[in-house]
Amino acid sequence: MSKPLFLDIPPLLAANGTVHLPGSKSISNRVLLLAGLCSGSTTLHGVLDSDDTRVMLAALERIGCEVVRQGTTARITGIGGRLPVQAVQQEPIELFLGNAGTAMRPLTAALAMLQGRFLMTGVPRMYERPIGDLVDGLRQLGCDVEYAGTEGYPPLRIGPRALPTANANANANAANTVPTQQSSLVRVRGDVSSQFLTALLMAAPLAGHTITFEIDGELISKPYIAITLNLLQRFGVTVQRDSDTGWKQFTVEAGAMYQSPGELHIEADASSASYFIALGAIASDPAQGHSITVQGVGADSIQGDIRFIEAAEAMGANVSSTPDSITIQRGQWPLRAIDLDCNHIPDAAMTLAVMALYADGTTTLRNIASWRVKETDRIAAMARELRKLGASVEEGDDYIRVTPPASAADWRHASIHTYDDHRMAMCLSLAAFNPADRSVRIEDPACVGKTFPHYFDAYFGVCQADPALIPVLCVDGPSASGKGTLSTHLAKTLGYHLLDSGALYRIVGLAARRTGLLQDEGEPDAEAIARLAASLPIRFADGCVWLDGEDISDAIRTEQGGMDASTVSAMPAVRTALVQLQHSFRKAPGLIADGRDMGTVIFPDATLKVFLTASAEKRAQRRYNQLISKGFAARIDDLRADLQARDARDTSRAVAPLQPAQDALPLDNSDMDVKTSVQLVLDWWQDRQPFPAPEAHG
Repeated sequence: MSKPLFLDIPPLLAANGTVHLPGSKSISNRVLLLAGLCSGSTTLHGVLDSDDTRVMLAALERIGCEVVRQGTTARITGIGGRLPVQAVQQEPIELFLGNAGTAMRPLTAALAMLQGRFLMTGVPRMYERPIGDLVDGLRQLGCDVEYAGTEGYPPLRIGPRALPTANANANANAANTVPTQQSSLVRVRGDVSSQFLTALLMAAPLAGHTITFEIDGELISKPYIAITLNLLQRFGVTVQRDSDTGWKQFTVEAGAMYQSPGELHIEADASSASYFIALGAIASDPAQGHSITVQGVGADSIQGDIRFIEAAEAMGANVSSTPDSITIQRGQWPLRAIDLDCNHIPDAAMTLAVMALYADGTTTLRNIASWRVKETDRIAAMARELRKLGASVEEGDDYIRVTPPASAADWRHASIHTYDDHRMAMCLSLAAFNPADRSVRIEDPACVGKTFPHYFDAYFGVCQADPALIPVLCVDGPSASGKGTLSTHLAKTLGYHLLDSGALYRIVGLAARRTGLLQDEGEPDAEAIARLAASLPIRFADGCVWLDGEDISDAIRTEQGGMDASTVSAMPAVRTALVQLQHSFRKAPGLIADGRDMGTVIFPDATLKVFLTASAEKRAQRRYNQLISKGFAARIDDLRADLQARDARDTSRAVAPLQPAQDALPLDNSDMDVKTSVQLVLDWWQDRQPFPAPEAHG
């Protein structure tokens, strides 16, 4: 059971609440590398935990940095601009960088200035992302960089930089050896990716002499260069800029050296904030007292994407901010169509393309040529996926023009292909607020791990839906039939919440005993226990049972736990309270409900009902194997007799007897493994969805 193939999002109604964003990817990977190039240790707080930062940290360790990671804090002990002796060798060190442009490009430039040998690799899409302009710039500085595949693209081979003859007897690993030349002039294209200039600027202090970078053409994504300049200064390097525009010429003087700031706090990601700013503009109705507040980034941000606020306001959103927070409410509705030059917010501008679905006319986003060379060709990808939803889209070399569906009836269910691009997944999730109550499927939702691994948790945490439209898949059946195992796998595969109803009475019994409502002496207060049951903060996840953040999986399986469960289950008030509690588990994006009466009593309107069975012999064998593996003594004959007696009690009880719902699909898994059972149920689930069958992603 690998990462989920898709996530089905039901129609959503409104949004309200607070979101705590992860650290900025752009800042995280920059400061991780800068800390790695310093001498001494740097403690970084708020480091993003994502695919991109993990490959950067792994690369830093490979080149000799000491990395200590604890949560969102990382302590990096750098190499001081010199590779350790063991890293200077004949065989190249391979650094796998996935699809992380913020790792591949700056690392390539920095390592090319040193005296080691490296092979820079990644995923296939990385080999489609141009890097020729960066390589050309490095070669102008005497760096040894070769293409290991297609000219102009990774993978790359890096060899030791040529040092002047006058310094031939110097330490062969000295990056800061001063060449005989006093300065270099490097020309860099500015109209493909700002990451090329960022990489060169970050590598320049390792050269040991003055370097001036001149920009050919218009420099795109200037705010990202501003981030680079700001962070370089925090690490002791000041970059001089031309006096006319500030964006045509950049000079790093000889003698510039990285100095650790000791400690640095990383602000939250402004690009990630754009999804929630848009969410507030679309779905937070002030008449209902709704708003979306984003914590961790605000008016004092050094990130250019914070200017997404201006674009959202131009479309009609009401936005207020503090130095480190943003609060958004819906203003004009429908949103206003805009015509905008997006050079200043190249990544965040993708969110505007989805906001355009809710506008009063055609929205045009210009100067976005850089979208073509990102994780995918984002202009083409966005145009293709928006058309699936019913929009009319025109795309050009450096623009996209979006006209929303003409009416609610013109919206369509859509299965959104994400192209292994995190921003495609996050942007298009906003389409679930459409006026036609169309559901949206996000393919390969795990791709958000590149920058925001817990995006969908944060998203659904502030979104509201009509419970009747939230899908439920029920798995009922007798004891030891494998309901729990099957349900756990289904919940993980579909990205849905999980309800293990069979554990509820044990949880209530445990909670009642801990609070003193259930004691060995005296008559228990059933009404008080019912009130307790109705408010218990229960969660089922990762194969565990959680009560108010505590894993109580073992605590509820004791002999005492079983007796307490029997006591509270006989209380009608508790049974009523637990019905309400079970209904509360029906939250977006959906629910897998495991029990004996899920499809007949609790969720009779469930999208799919499965009645899981197995022979008494098979169930007894499974229970026997389970007990033996945990060190308990057991006899198969006794277990089989117990199961048969329990089946008889469950099927004959007066209230909610164990029986399949009339529309339940029977599944006898006596001779099936878990994988086969899961796939069969997923096939049944797919048959009930308005989407084509998903394609497998590698």
